[in-house]
Amino acid sequence: MLWIKTQDKHRLINVSGVIVRGKKVVGIIGSGILDGLDNNVLGKYETNDRALELLNEILTKIQESTGVSVTFVMPEK
Repeated sequence: MLWIKTQDKHRLINVSGVIVRGKKVVGIIGSGILDGLDNNVLGKYETNDRALELLNEILTKIQESTGVSVTFVMPEK
């Protein structure tokens, strides 16, 4: 189970996957249907490269986890 606190710190979302769409990091919720992705934006960053860096940070956090649940807080920048 992956819980992510959004960049704006207003939402805590349980996601089944994470994708990068341009400068946005987006959470996939439930069955992974890609409709309404703008509603699931976890964070928006200056560049696509920064968004990809964060995807790698999330992966590292998952790989290092020894528990059932993983939490990640999206940084402001």
